[in-house]
Amino acid sequence: MKLNYKLGIASMLLLFVMLTSVQAQNTGTIAKLLELEENQYFADRDSAYLDPYYGLKKLIYGNRRFADDKSIRPRQTDADLKSNELGQAPFATIIGCADSRVPNEIIFDQGVGDLFITRTAGQVMAEASYGTIEYATVVLQTKLIVVLGHQSCGAVDAAMKLPENPPGHVVTLINAIKPASLRAKSANLSPDDALDFAVRENVIEQVNMLRNLEPVLSRKSENGEVLIVGAVYDLASGYVNFIEETITSLPKFSN
Repeated sequence: MKLNYKLGIASMLLLFVMLTSVQAQNTGTIAKLLELEENQYFADRDSAYLDPYYGLKKLIYGNRRFADDKSIRPRQTDADLKSNELGQAPFATIIGCADSRVPNEIIFDQGVGDLFITRTAGQVMAEASYGTIEYATVVLQTKLIVVLGHQSCGAVDAAMKLPENPPGHVVTLINAIKPASLRAKSANLSPDDALDFAVRENVIEQVNMLRNLEPVLSRKSENGEVLIVGAVYDLASGYVNFIEETITSLPKFSN
């Protein structure tokens, strides 16, 4: 009984920390490490392409514009579309969920040519996804990769419920997300809190998988040439909340 009680308290404390970080845009630790400025909404695009740590700031400030109803919708004119016909140089790769409620350029308030995006249900990845991400890293020299989960993710919810006869290839999504769902179930939380927990755990697992993916990403991630981090989009507030442990474990901060 005492052991179960202690495990219950530990789970509740972890959940409290997780939910507290969702209510405000990112944590104080992240703000300090990335040197985020209060009431700041802009970061230079060229610097974001050259420095992935600065690129994180650009994404955070852009999302702040969106969540605070101050979007400027940059580089979205006909001229901007046509000026990119000779090539592209996105400053970040976003690995997101296919959910129609999470339009990446809109929630980060970015424009044409800024983000290289691959999306599947539950942001589950396979060989085609890996090749797409590596293409952005090697050919386009994009130095920042963000795995973006979101609140109320249907794919994660399916993995939590484990339906007996999922249609078609949906079972491949469920199997990929299952490790995160099992950890969420073992935390003895309410259904809504367990889903939030599983969404977060799924993002962390995908970040770690990419950081260890041979032969390209593991080496570039280890030496700090490419940053791979995780975040969760809150549908209610509009904020993208970066997961603290994926930031503190970056090469620049982990030492």
